[in-house]
Amino acid sequence: MTTIVEFLKLISFDAPVWVTVLAVLFAAVGLAFVVWAYFNVRSESWIRNCAAGLKAIVFVALALCLLEPNLSCIRPRPGANLFLVVADNSQSLLVRDRGRSESRGDRLKKQLDSESAWQTRLSQDFDVRRYVFDTRLRPVSDFSELSLDGGSSTLSGSLATIAVRYQGRANAGVLLLTDGNATDFRDDAVDWADLPPIYPVVLGKSAPANDISVARVAVSQTNFEAAPVSITGEITCHGYANKQIEVQLLEESGTQVESTTLHQNEDGKPQVVRFQFRPEESGISFYRVRAYAAGEQEQFEQPKKSREATLVNNERLVMVDRGKGPYRVLYVTGRPNWEFKFLRRALEEDEEVNLVGLVRIARREPKFTFQSRDGERTNPLFRGFENKEDEDAEQYDQPVLMRLGTEDENELRDGFPVAADQLFRYHAVILDDLEADFFTQDQMTLLHEFVSRRGGGFLMLGGQESFSGGEYRRTPIGEILPIYVDRAAEKSVDEGYQLALTREGWLQPWVRLRETEKGEEKRLVEMPAFKTLNQSDNIKPGASVLAHVKGIDGKAHPVLVVQRFGKGRSASMLIGDLWRWNLRRKEVEASDLEKSWRQTIRWLVADVPARIEIETRRKHNEPGLPVELAIRVHDESYKPLDNASVRVVVSSPEKKEIEITAEPSDDMAGVYKTDFVPRTPGAYRATIIVTSADGSEVGRRETGWTSELATDEFRALVPNKELLERIAERTGGELVDESDLNAFARGLPNRKVPVTEPWTVPLWHHWGIFFMFTVSCLVGEWGVRRWKGLP
Repeated sequence: MTTIVEFLKLISFDAPVWVTVLAVLFAAVGLAFVVWAYFNVRSESWIRNCAAGLKAIVFVALALCLLEPNLSCIRPRPGANLFLVVADNSQSLLVRDRGRSESRGDRLKKQLDSESAWQTRLSQDFDVRRYVFDTRLRPVSDFSELSLDGGSSTLSGSLATIAVRYQGRANAGVLLLTDGNATDFRDDAVDWADLPPIYPVVLGKSAPANDISVARVAVSQTNFEAAPVSITGEITCHGYANKQIEVQLLEESGTQVESTTLHQNEDGKPQVVRFQFRPEESGISFYRVRAYAAGEQEQFEQPKKSREATLVNNERLVMVDRGKGPYRVLYVTGRPNWEFKFLRRALEEDEEVNLVGLVRIARREPKFTFQSRDGERTNPLFRGFENKEDEDAEQYDQPVLMRLGTEDENELRDGFPVAADQLFRYHAVILDDLEADFFTQDQMTLLHEFVSRRGGGFLMLGGQESFSGGEYRRTPIGEILPIYVDRAAEKSVDEGYQLALTREGWLQPWVRLRETEKGEEKRLVEMPAFKTLNQSDNIKPGASVLAHVKGIDGKAHPVLVVQRFGKGRSASMLIGDLWRWNLRRKEVEASDLEKSWRQTIRWLVADVPARIEIETRRKHNEPGLPVELAIRVHDESYKPLDNASVRVVVSSPEKKEIEITAEPSDDMAGVYKTDFVPRTPGAYRATIIVTSADGSEVGRRETGWTSELATDEFRALVPNKELLERIAERTGGELVDESDLNAFARGLPNRKVPVTEPWTVPLWHHWGIFFMFTVSCLVGEWGVRRWKGLP
């Protein structure tokens, strides 16, 4: 009823007054005639009323025609509103849906024919602009330019471009024809408020042809020595239910590293496969994850024999970066001990870690004249060691230190570093059995900055003069520790402490030494008991206890505690005789202690920043999907280094070298940025060379990335209808079926558009409708009379 009333409000009459009078008289006479004609008719009342009503409607309709009725409404002003038709030009539309001989692209071309009725109808009311998108959005005069050879579908970037280009313009909407499989889509990349209503047309059905795809791959690195690299792949199959799927991990040269078999039980359900291995070489390396149906490996050499929709998405490249070393670790101890011996032995096998030792073999002592020769100022312990000059020999009030593993004769010559450029060259510092008085206040503050600002790793071992025994309370080093050392530690008795992992410890790969839980539990049971422990139950907030021991009384005491501290990390090992772990080692077995040391040191230095840090990321909203390199450069004190020269030498998959220059960032000091657009799919390597303002080389770093636009494009062959529904909902549009384009074009002017104008339509111009209406009423009235035998 409300709709009828609103419709009647839109009707107006333009007839003169005298015509109106005649029309009213005509209608009155007609109605009177009808009443008179049916007044004496003998029949059922509803039959008489129905027939009379039909004839009365005829007189009223004829009278209304005399009044020249008009329908007043609002319509889009012709040509004043824009309307965009945007078509996907990517390779994914070459896929054929199951049961169809033509591809999605073939059907799209038919819909976009220049003579199609829906395009002609749109052009009558709107200023139609036509676009295609693949790696970027570009205008076309007509869709005959649709080639379907685009390497990617930058849907997010294309919508962002439309939002910027037509901001503030009268835009009635966007008709988006695509399968929805975007290679760059991110919700935060588009300002939805700046977009007009989007009407997506979903191309394709949810049942594609047979296909196996590696949807995505990810790499993670741990400090688990046996398998430090883990590559995870997600495999999706269609048409291979209850079939065996072979998955390979290949080196860049094609050599197989590992393989596994999946049993595909359900179409379209992703399955995860994980490879864990240890790369033989350090640095940048690339690996390939490949999936195929069992027994169909030859299809990669003979693609025409493949039963799949495409082979492009059967494999993916992934980069592994094992080239952040060599790491330098400074070990400082108050006396020669077994821990340093086993630590050195463990790291001799690790080419990525250089251990530098500073061992005190004698404390500093006061000078007594009767202990020395007349006029002698140097320590007699060094008499006869070719110290010809007194300035080169240790004095009485200095400790006697021994340096091991130094790069040159000047490294650590004056003992523990006193300047940032000396200490910050290391990645981690280990203190063992060394009291706080060994350091000056400035050295302790420097070590505090080494962890908090430089981001270095710090580990204190449980020697006799460590922790509370070393009087570290209320010192900068005590602040670094993950435990409180304000109270004096209880001296442990000579009893057996059995090591066990906590719940947090089980989750840390660098703490475990076996691949399975049962193997790790067996190892812990077989470990020897320890007898020296710095007992401390005062754990700082935010610290994690990864291991504890239990004494005879059954009480658990923490022994391995870690925490984040500023940009770095710190750890405390409260056991003082870890060397006992190695006593039960069999000669034919590898030492668990040495393996544990290697994993611990790797964890300690894993996230320590270098002087040159590189971050690579895709710029999804830029044409051509360039790779942005952000290079952060520090000076020797790890402060941002400005005025540096940064060159980037890129090696393409064709082994061509391209040199570009990184420019300083306007947002942050010490950061240099540059973009690189990969033109060829494959693996890219880049060498970053940084030179300071005085011409000296700061350092070099390597990085890499992969470019697989086609693989990303064919990652999923099922249309992403959910994404297109979300786009339509956010912009106020709706999904349009491929077969309803003509109806959509006819109904679009009735939707809300920016620029409109009043429009009056004389209803008499549609006289055919009135004629058919009146004839229908008369025929109906005649039929009722004949049905009931009325005169």
